[in-house]
Amino acid sequence: MTEQQPSTFQIRLPLIMAVILAAGMFIGQQLPHFDDNVRFVPGNQVGPVAGTLDEIVRYIEARYVDSVNTDQLKTGAIEHLLEQLDPHSVYITPEERKAVEDDMNGGFEGIGIEFLMVDDTIQVVAPLSGGPSEAVGILTGDKIITINDTVVAGVKIDNGKIFKKLRGNKGSTVHIGILRGREKNLRQFTIIRDVIPVKSVDIAYMVDEHTAYVRINRFSARTYQEFMEAVRPLVEEKGMQNLLLDLRGNPGGYLEEATDLLSQFFPDGKLLVYTKGRTEGRSEYKSNGRARFNINNIAVLIDEGSASASEIVAGAIQDWDRGWVIGRRSFGKGLVQEQYPLGDGGALRLTVARYFTPSGRCIQRDYKNDDDYSHDADRRLKNGELSDANRIKLADSTKYYTGLGRIVYGGGGILPDVFVPIDTSYSSDFFFEVRQQIPQFISRWMEGKGKADFPADLKDFATHFTVSDALLEDLIAHAQKQGVQRHESDLKNCRNELKLQVKARIAKLLFQDEGLYTVLNSDDPAVEKAVQVLRSGAPVAGK
Repeated sequence: MTEQQPSTFQIRLPLIMAVILAAGMFIGQQLPHFDDNVRFVPGNQVGPVAGTLDEIVRYIEARYVDSVNTDQLKTGAIEHLLEQLDPHSVYITPEERKAVEDDMNGGFEGIGIEFLMVDDTIQVVAPLSGGPSEAVGILTGDKIITINDTVVAGVKIDNGKIFKKLRGNKGSTVHIGILRGREKNLRQFTIIRDVIPVKSVDIAYMVDEHTAYVRINRFSARTYQEFMEAVRPLVEEKGMQNLLLDLRGNPGGYLEEATDLLSQFFPDGKLLVYTKGRTEGRSEYKSNGRARFNINNIAVLIDEGSASASEIVAGAIQDWDRGWVIGRRSFGKGLVQEQYPLGDGGALRLTVARYFTPSGRCIQRDYKNDDDYSHDADRRLKNGELSDANRIKLADSTKYYTGLGRIVYGGGGILPDVFVPIDTSYSSDFFFEVRQQIPQFISRWMEGKGKADFPADLKDFATHFTVSDALLEDLIAHAQKQGVQRHESDLKNCRNELKLQVKARIAKLLFQDEGLYTVLNSDDPAVEKAVQVLRSGAPVAGK
């Protein structure tokens, strides 16, 4: 964990959970900021319904038979009201609002470490690059024993309490006692908290001589800037020509960040997306003519967790035949939200328009006749769509046309140009339970080992290092001690995938995130297919 975000070691999450998180945790798209001192008052400030609601609450407070939490009552009433509209209009409580804005603004205030709990002890996975912990000399593998003279090792402290102790206002200090390696005495560090960037670009590296792989986990306020900073050295120093853009599991974010990114792929004045609503006229977003890099072919990876701004990017690439969209049908969110501050310190995120791809498609899937909207991924898995493209049922048979005259459809997500089925052969409760134990197990296994014990070069590591059967058995034994019951048939099915996950975790500790993704992508069918398409020089137009 970082002080706010989960570890990047969350690739290949259970499919259904990934989509539920995408739909439930972050569903906003166009979220302009408003000055909290400027109130948005649509029409009359207090109408008869609002007055009646307040009156009922006062009666409950004064006369109800049992004591009640009226704040919870009011929140429940607001949530029920918004449920009558659409799944993406939501009330954000005052407590939730800061976390949401920290996430989307790309930063929070703390000491800047990624950590996990190993045997009831906080272990540093990595100090975040450029952060205050790195500046004072905190290293990967350090164990945090005390925070401000309070012992936090061996006391079963939860992540929420750790966050509270490590995070704080910029400029404030925190004192940390570190146990390093086999040392017996604590090292004392005083760290001055600072703004810690929350990355939306997970990784950018060359997968072959000409192709860069870039993974974006959401479209935050800094995504375009992060993308440019990540790609620049690949273009200038590595000879990048083609782009493999991974938007799988990306739930969306700021519309403007998506269109700024798209402007790098198109000449000036190209229509990228437009929005339209009952009170909002048609607003067009076009490329701005500020493309700084000469990017040739593009492949975009999507899946059932790719939503909102991710679908804007994939839709524009597809509609103008600018590149290939590869993977599985996207989430299907075509509603635009704006966020308004409320007097209680919370916020209203309200759907104000629909967005349309350049060909005119609205890819929002049906929600009025879907009582199980947030569990659509489970439905797709059960009806076979995720394994067989022929099982996809079009919600809207209206034909739209790309720039080259290819037929595309709307009404339920972006359909990929190249379908890549999900691999469920190794999926089981046993696999997911064992995989959860890998970070702690490998952190312990790596103690006492150094880089000299492994290939020094990432390419050599990825090619030659193998996870032995003995190491896998040690992992299974560790998992059994944690209460995971051994299941021979499941183990047979998932042996290779567990070994891959173990190797990826070791690579992360040795070579940071590039190591993690290099190993995982080496056995990823969607990445392999995208690289194959990009190497083939398949037709790409609309530059």
